[in-house]
Amino acid sequence: MKQLLGASALALAAALPAQAQDDKVAVTVNAVQIFGTIDPAKINDYTEYMAAVNLYDGLTTVDGSGAVVPQLAESWEISEDSLTYTFKLKTDATFQDGSPVTAGDVVYSLRRILALNEGPSYLFKDLVTEEAVKALDDQTVEVTLSKVYAPFISVTPLVLVVNQDAVEAEAGEGDAWGEQLLAEAGYGAGPYTLQSWDRGAQMILSRYADYHGGFPEAGRPIDELRFVVTRDEATVRALAQRGELGISSQYQSTETYDGIAAVEGYEILTAPTATGLYIKLNNQKAPTDDVHVRRAIAMAMDYATIREVIYPGAPLKGPLADAFEAAVPTDATAPEFDLAAAQAELAKSPYAGQRPIELVHTYVSKTAFEEEIALLFKATLDSIGFDVTIQPEPWNRITELATSVETTPHATQVFYGPTYPSPDSVFYVQYASDAAGTWSSMDWVDDPAIDEMIAASRAETDTEARNGIYQDIYRKLVEDQRSVWLLTQERRHAVSTCLEGFEWVPMQSWEFDFSRYSWNCS
Repeated sequence: MKQLLGASALALAAALPAQAQDDKVAVTVNAVQIFGTIDPAKINDYTEYMAAVNLYDGLTTVDGSGAVVPQLAESWEISEDSLTYTFKLKTDATFQDGSPVTAGDVVYSLRRILALNEGPSYLFKDLVTEEAVKALDDQTVEVTLSKVYAPFISVTPLVLVVNQDAVEAEAGEGDAWGEQLLAEAGYGAGPYTLQSWDRGAQMILSRYADYHGGFPEAGRPIDELRFVVTRDEATVRALAQRGELGISSQYQSTETYDGIAAVEGYEILTAPTATGLYIKLNNQKAPTDDVHVRRAIAMAMDYATIREVIYPGAPLKGPLADAFEAAVPTDATAPEFDLAAAQAELAKSPYAGQRPIELVHTYVSKTAFEEEIALLFKATLDSIGFDVTIQPEPWNRITELATSVETTPHATQVFYGPTYPSPDSVFYVQYASDAAGTWSSMDWVDDPAIDEMIAASRAETDTEARNGIYQDIYRKLVEDQRSVWLLTQERRHAVSTCLEGFEWVPMQSWEFDFSRYSWNCS
């Protein structure tokens, strides 16, 4: 299967080179997992956001500094009680069928998110009711929250707006919210339209020339995006050797990056991020329900080897990357590898007399560096009294396992980056009890004290005070060793030197908005 997928990817790229014969600029991007859905009310992982950010526009978007900036909404006002948000829409924004974007479309889109109760709905369901979202006129949307939620503007990029009239006209009988329709086709106001999609192999998007946001004036806009789904490192290197790779995923092996860097016309771009590589520890399943076991696991991690040899990155002191500096305690220190201390900590556990202590460790299958980390995990832990079973799984299986405490493994390697530009995205999404049941929250923390602090941070409108609460959350999670924090990802991409405009954005996959890129091969 691996060879067949690699062959199909190469065949596609060979048929559609970076500079096509009709003089359109076409860029090939590799993704390491399938696009499960393109429905903006259901998306929840990095590949799905890669597609969504190109097919749809939100009320707002995020720039490289992490600032929330206008997109479909040109401005907004917040009431004195911090409950009512009034958005004024741009007058020139159109959907990809040419029809105007109206306040009614925004209302429909947010109500649809609430009704379907998937994807980003958890961010809105306890804050907004359907009746509290109103169109005051064609260009004005009013959203009234049921309680104060200080980071609300930071989640508005996830209100990706769909074309209500088109969806309702084309959805089949019994498909009230157009779920079947939007699962397979795009109905947005984004810079690209869906041209074709072979779910297991590739997706092709075409530029919407009348996109209201425009395209860079320098260089040439990207006319066609080809997302090729492959985990095969040889395929990615071959795409570069043939000059067909525009930009790689961020999840290639060091060997692949080094190989592509040697190819003429390619470079490796690096950028610090707010994304962490975690080992999620199931806090509700024996033996990782015991804090001494969790601490022993953390102390037995060879952080330097992982960061410097297996997968280069920066230290991650705790649950929040240093990119959110004001929310990180000033006395936070990076965890250290100390097997003697790990053994001493393990001796305090009620499971210490039941050696060997059995653990299941899971990672995304066919990911070379995660396999190396898993082997190192087993070697060090087995040496101090554990018996680790390594269990590689495809990503879609990991997301299934994450839905219940019983099926979630003891330890799982997961990359997590903020889905919106706020520490709340890190704390609430991963550690709040009412956000549990997804791949992001495989720790199953279920701690009333953490829940109370997260709720307090969300209600605090004073920035300095809110950052103080964030620091308290951080300290408590570290004290109880709710996860193992391996490293902060330093994003690496193999990129054609002709492709310009890359800028890391502190929001999941927003740097893959190709309306911000241009092609310059002069």
